[in-house]
Amino acid sequence: MTTLSNSPNPLLQASGLPLFDQIKPTHVNEAVDELLKSSSAALDTVTAADFPSDWHAIAKVLDVSTERLSTAWGAVSHLNSVADTPAFRAAYNDALPKVTEFWTRLGADEKLYEKYKSVITKSLDSAQQQALKNALRNFVLGGADLKGEAKKRYAAIQERMAELSQKFSENALDATDKFSYYAEKKELEGVPEDVVNTARLAAETEGLAGYKLTLKMPCYLPTMQFAKSSNLRQKLYRAYVTRASDQSDPTFIALDNSALIQEILQLRQEEAQLLGYQNFAEVSVATKMADSPAKVISFLRDLAQRARPYAEKDLQDMRQFAADHLNIQDPQAWDWPFIGEKLKEARYSFSEQEVKQYFTAPKVLQGLFKIIETLFEVNIRLDAAPVWHPAVAFYRIERKGQLVGQFYLDPPARAGKRGGAWMDDVRARWLRPDNGVLQTPVAHLVCNFAEGVDGNPPLLTHDDVITLFHEFGHGLHHMLTQVNERDVSGISGVEWDAVELPSQFMENFCWEWSVLKHMTSHVKTGEPLPRDLFDKMVAAKNFQSGMQTLRQIELALLDMLLHSEHKPTEDFMPILKKVRAEVAVIHPPEFNRMAHTFSHIFAGGYAAGYYSYKWAEVLSADAYAAFEETALPDGSPSLETGRRYRQTILEAGGSRPALESFIAFRGREPSLNALLRHQGMASN
Repeated sequence: MTTLSNSPNPLLQASGLPLFDQIKPTHVNEAVDELLKSSSAALDTVTAADFPSDWHAIAKVLDVSTERLSTAWGAVSHLNSVADTPAFRAAYNDALPKVTEFWTRLGADEKLYEKYKSVITKSLDSAQQQALKNALRNFVLGGADLKGEAKKRYAAIQERMAELSQKFSENALDATDKFSYYAEKKELEGVPEDVVNTARLAAETEGLAGYKLTLKMPCYLPTMQFAKSSNLRQKLYRAYVTRASDQSDPTFIALDNSALIQEILQLRQEEAQLLGYQNFAEVSVATKMADSPAKVISFLRDLAQRARPYAEKDLQDMRQFAADHLNIQDPQAWDWPFIGEKLKEARYSFSEQEVKQYFTAPKVLQGLFKIIETLFEVNIRLDAAPVWHPAVAFYRIERKGQLVGQFYLDPPARAGKRGGAWMDDVRARWLRPDNGVLQTPVAHLVCNFAEGVDGNPPLLTHDDVITLFHEFGHGLHHMLTQVNERDVSGISGVEWDAVELPSQFMENFCWEWSVLKHMTSHVKTGEPLPRDLFDKMVAAKNFQSGMQTLRQIELALLDMLLHSEHKPTEDFMPILKKVRAEVAVIHPPEFNRMAHTFSHIFAGGYAAGYYSYKWAEVLSADAYAAFEETALPDGSPSLETGRRYRQTILEAGGSRPALESFIAFRGREPSLNALLRHQGMASN
């Protein structure tokens, strides 16, 4: 057997950090086969009759081996998301069933389950006890109690689900990447200059005339907000909301996700019944803070009822403004972003594009690092590591000269990179059982921002800035942990509906003058954001918050009902119509197929868990209220409160239930009041 240290395969080299610049498609299956062989041998060793039922002994053999596998496969999965090519996709898809089969087998291994059940807990510290408790629960959810054909069927479902989710993701990415429209200059009236210049350069690069418009968010969103041409907005809107569906352009019909969605829902229902649950929503909440699907649905409907009057007022204001000032008497779905932006400009006397000129990416990053360094008593330094693209930077976080964690930052949108923004772990903090060395955590922070044009630095919208802070909140949760047990350090082991607390918490700083004044610099003059413009932004903060809240509830309620009330053998579109009839104030056209690119629930970890965003928003708003209550006279956050938040929430990771961590910080259980107040929906 080739040892990790002397193999020429970069995925098999024990380098500490992935050798992203060396990994090729040909390396994937060789490495996966080798690591699966090693991990299977480790599993055989620890499940032998004479191997002790000892947490530390099992970890030294099995966890060390499987971590090598998960780290290598994590690198492969990451490249599949940020540097997709036909050859790499093929290699990934070839290896995916083998990797899925192993993790499914490991999670359902009866002998290993028995070993863990026999572990003497008094020999474990509190973090290890929590990890063991989670492991025993996960064995049950992983099918360890199933026998015979039921266990075989469960394993087959997992393999097929992995295949379907990957195909769903590929279709969504390809449907986004393949669309382009080459506009004429006259069609682009109103579109921001930087977006027009990027479109012009994209067409020129292909040797074509005109302006290349795409469905990537840095192009699509500002075009929908600012293009005066309703015909152009309609063209892009239709292409965007029918991606990967039966309603898309016939050229792309092979990318239709309809059948995949139906099969995914059927398999999840079957899995739930195999495990003794009525539906997949019950399986999902078994590992979350929420007690039951019914409690989640009640929470969503209660919040919808509170938000609805504000949403109806938002819609009434837009209709009136469209009729009085834009000569739009019957607004269509593609008109609302344009109307909303024009109303905001008129009401608050500023434009998102005006604000954008002050948020140059380097200055924003400098300001973000400043608040992190100040509040959490760390230093962030540029570091060196192999990367997958020239735009990627690598950093280290230190406290008192000691390494705390490291992260990769990949900001720009590009072809072959899936949309959205996310944080993922590269490795976890772990007092390694094989050599006694404390391994520090490493994270990926990925966004999809527009690149700079004509020699200027990239410009971020304020929403982009909020997204960046959000993902860094996840990253800080992962990297600032002080827990030494891998399975509950950082984000590991944190209930899914609480994992958004630190990310949404960080968003609040994007509305603080004491923070923003350090992170703005006009792209042409270098001047910081004027205070009067900031005040206008704050006044507009809750613009259409009622409608935005209902939109998130619409998605969350759809997710829960698809996984609880819906019969998977039937068409799922009626459920979406039902949810919209109950929740929405703006009803999209019949051809809208939003669910077909709802990757969070069909290709991500949010199945019957999308509600987590709103659930955790309650926690994060209440947590931030502690900073409001203790703010310094100039509005700066209290360092003492920051230290307490770091120690009780971030450093604790998943070593205890999230509610315990929240109470340790706040001194009580969470309240909905802060969220409603922050979003301008508090009752007088």
